[in-house]
Amino acid sequence: MGSQTRPFNDKTAGAIDRKRERERQQMLQNLYRHAPELATKLVQRLLDKHIIETNSAEAIREVFTNLFQRLPDMEEFDIQYKTAPLRGLVNNPNFISLYVTQYTAEDLLEHDKIQDVYGDDLEIYQAVDSVLGSLRPPS
Repeated sequence: MGSQTRPFNDKTAGAIDRKRERERQQMLQNLYRHAPELATKLVQRLLDKHIIETNSAEAIREVFTNLFQRLPDMEEFDIQYKTAPLRGLVNNPNFISLYVTQYTAEDLLEHDKIQDVYGDDLEIYQAVDSVLGSLRPPS
């Protein structure tokens, strides 16, 4: 049997993976750190873009604040599972924006203070990413 050898440039791939993981952790830390402000901005953006209709913006802001504080502690599998249906939505997506988009379209709709959620996945993603895109480190 032949031995398994690593290609000579595997160190480069490993460095890229480590960089991506550092960026991912940094984004999650910033999300946690700025959860209340980001939740306020997000709810306002979703209302301004007529994505959500609610009778209590404060209750929805609390929902997003709690989500943003829980997200860094979630298992990678749970995040990947939630974002899987949307991965092909845009090129180079923000994984946090994908998660929040799917959460808005599926779970938030069930909240008793939400009257309705409007728009398709892309419209929701664009509204969400216009706020949460600031979490991405500069390229």
